[in-house]
Amino acid sequence: MKSQNYQSSIAADFTTQEAFEAIGRVSEWWAKNIEGSTEKLNDVFTVNFSGGTFVTFKITESLLGKKIAWHVTDCYLPWLKDKTEWTGTTVLFEIVPSNVGTQVTMTHIGLVPEVECFAGCEAGWNQYFKGSLFKLLTEHAGVPQ
Repeated sequence: MKSQNYQSSIAADFTTQEAFEAIGRVSEWWAKNIEGSTEKLNDVFTVNFSGGTFVTFKITESLLGKKIAWHVTDCYLPWLKDKTEWTGTTVLFEIVPSNVGTQVTMTHIGLVPEVECFAGCEAGWNQYFKGSLFKLLTEHAGVPQ
């Protein structure tokens, strides 16, 4: 049986363009402490959290209004045995029109139930993707850390 990557979807009355642009405004829905640019192909950015925790991404795919892929090039997750567990994984956002407006599906490729981070990271993504990004798109104000 193949493991399932973390995956979740949100949908509401917003356009594919609005979704695409909001995803790129990482500091408005995930973390306020960002270094680098988060909006176009080949941009590299680092999301910083307390305690020295960080994740560095490179945008490896960017199709306007359709798809964005962030590849993890480095990270430090001090609460895990493998502090670089996310390195080499990819966060993929797929954006499609839906019957309510637009649906955004996020898949964290490599974040599977067998890895140590899965439960905690699933809860975190649910909070920031399903909660904060959804609020940014529907209420125009996310709840970043």
